[in-house]
Amino acid sequence: MTLLQAILLGIVQGLTEFIPISSTAHLVIASRVMSLTLTPAQLTASIAVIQLGTLIAVFIYFAGDIWNISIAFVGDHLALISGGKKNGARLSHEAVLGWLVIIGSIPVAVVGLLFKKQIEGTFTKNLWVIATMMVVIAVLLAIAELVGRKQRTMEDLSLKDALAMGFAQCLALIPGSSRSGSTIMGGLFVGEARETAARFSFLLSIPAIAASGLLELKEALHKLPQGSLTTLAVGTVVSGIVGYASIWFLLRFLKTHTTSVFIGYRLIVGGAILIMLFSGRISGL
Repeated sequence: MTLLQAILLGIVQGLTEFIPISSTAHLVIASRVMSLTLTPAQLTASIAVIQLGTLIAVFIYFAGDIWNISIAFVGDHLALISGGKKNGARLSHEAVLGWLVIIGSIPVAVVGLLFKKQIEGTFTKNLWVIATMMVVIAVLLAIAELVGRKQRTMEDLSLKDALAMGFAQCLALIPGSSRSGSTIMGGLFVGEARETAARFSFLLSIPAIAASGLLELKEALHKLPQGSLTTLAVGTVVSGIVGYASIWFLLRFLKTHTTSVFIGYRLIVGGAILIMLFSGRISGL
C-alpha cells in the first residue's frame, strides 16, 4: 500500500464511518479501484486500524460528554457503595447513559467474537453481500423513518434503546450494512429523534471501534507487509480529521433533515453494483 492509497482510504473511512452509507462497502470498492494487493485478512486488518482515526474523532468531538459520563458513572457508583446515596436515590442521567453504552455494546462483542473468522474472511469482501445489504438497510431505514415517532431525546433513553441499537449494531458485522445506518435505524424504530439516534450511535461506536481496531492492530503487525504500518498511520490520521468533520455535519444535518438522501444513495449504489454483478461486468469476489 502506497502513501497515497493510505490517504485515500483514510478519506473514504472518515467520510463513510459516521454517515449511514457503509464504510466497509466503500473501502472494499476503493481497494478494488486502487488494485490493492492485499489478502482478505490483510484488508480487514488495514480497515480496522484506519478506523482508529475515527475513534479518536469521536473522543475529541464528544470529549465533554465522555468526561461527564465517566465522572458520573464512577462517582455515583462509589457513592452507592459507600452509602452516600440514600433514600432510594437513583443514578444520574450521565451514569445511566454509561450503563446503556456498556449494555448496548455487548451484543456486537459476542457476535463479533463468535464469527471472527468469517468477518476476516472473503465473506465480508463479497460484493453480492455488500450490494444486497446496501439495499436491505436502505429499505429498513426508510420504514423506520415512516413508522418512528422521532420524539425521544437523550434524556429519554432507556434499556430498550440500548438493546434495540445494540442488536442493530450487530448488522454492521455484515458488509454493506453500515454501523451508523443500522444503529440509527434501530433508534428510529424505538421512537428516538434523528439527532438523538445519531448521538447515541456515535457514543455506542466507541467500544466497538476500539475493540476491533486494537485487536486488529495487534494482528496487523504480523499480517501486513513490512513498512505498511507507517502508511497506515498516515491514513489513520486522515480518517480522524475527516471523521470529525463528518460527525459535525451529520448531527447538524439531522436536526432539520430526514435520512432520505442517504437512503436514496444506498439504493442507487447498491442497485448499480447488483446490476453490474448480474451482467457479469464485475466479479463478486
